[in-house]
Amino acid sequence: MRKLFKVLKNIFVVFIAVILLVAVSVCIYHNYQLSKESVLMKKKGTLVDFNNKKMNVYNEGSGEDTYVFMSGAGMAAPVYELKGLYSKFSKENKIAVVERAGYGYSDAFEDNRDIDTILEQTRKALIQSGNKPPYILVPHSISGIEAIYWAQKYPEEIKGIIALDIGLPQQYVKYKSEVDKSTLKIRGINILTKMGIHRLLPSTTYNPEVIRQSFLTKHEKEIYKAISYKQFFNDDMKQELLHSYENSKKSVNLPIPKETPILFLDAVADQSKNSKYTKQHYKDYKEFAEQLEIADVIKLRGTHSIYLYQADEIYKFSKEFINKKAK
Repeated sequence: MRKLFKVLKNIFVVFIAVILLVAVSVCIYHNYQLSKESVLMKKKGTLVDFNNKKMNVYNEGSGEDTYVFMSGAGMAAPVYELKGLYSKFSKENKIAVVERAGYGYSDAFEDNRDIDTILEQTRKALIQSGNKPPYILVPHSISGIEAIYWAQKYPEEIKGIIALDIGLPQQYVKYKSEVDKSTLKIRGINILTKMGIHRLLPSTTYNPEVIRQSFLTKHEKEIYKAISYKQFFNDDMKQELLHSYENSKKSVNLPIPKETPILFLDAVADQSKNSKYTKQHYKDYKEFAEQLEIADVIKLRGTHSIYLYQADEIYKFSKEFINKKAK
């Protein structure tokens, strides 16, 4: 029996040693690749200073309206991933892509990602990069919290909101238990990312659909991959998710921005169109919209990354909504 235990112990020690060796090797390889890829990281936008930290805003086009594109959680390279959509708007309008702390060309600020901090950084970055309010916000997913909070605190700065399958603050509060269940997973992925494990799983690090489509050049696709490997699920992204409930609670405790026109674009995937979650999501949008003076809710066929699948429809519905209802 003792001999068996000794054999098992030796096997366990060897197993742990192999795991550690693999982890160290992956980490060394990841950092080596980051060093090589750094030559691709040439500035694309305006970097705004925040106490020696930089936040990037990319501007394009000109026109009376300024559409501000705000990425969802974990979209590591917004300037590239959203190009297929914002390039349609920039033909006749001015667009600004705000890369929050930890995203794209922005530094990781490693703060607590409180919603007031995030919003004030966004407002300052826009002003200092040459963009003056009022804005038309185009948030996706988790940035819906910031967009609605912005309209609540500074309604005079917001002409309208084009909500791309956003998460409503009420939803983050209502489903707090779901976020709590994901806490360990969120922290675990963040740790694995620091080790560079995500480099072995490219399809989870960046959106393969961005590579499949043609709105980026071959060189831009390489930059998109490089930024994704560098920024994927860093501490700022982790904190955004972990503080989604607290940030949403601040919004829920304020009056709904009734005078802000909001167009809700609800992404409905074929495989889940009849699910309980999909039906509830649409119902939540309708209930919120009914409390506003000017609002529409439109279903679009596609997954959560709706900006990749329905760019033409998003542009068409957005222009119609703003021209008719947000003057």
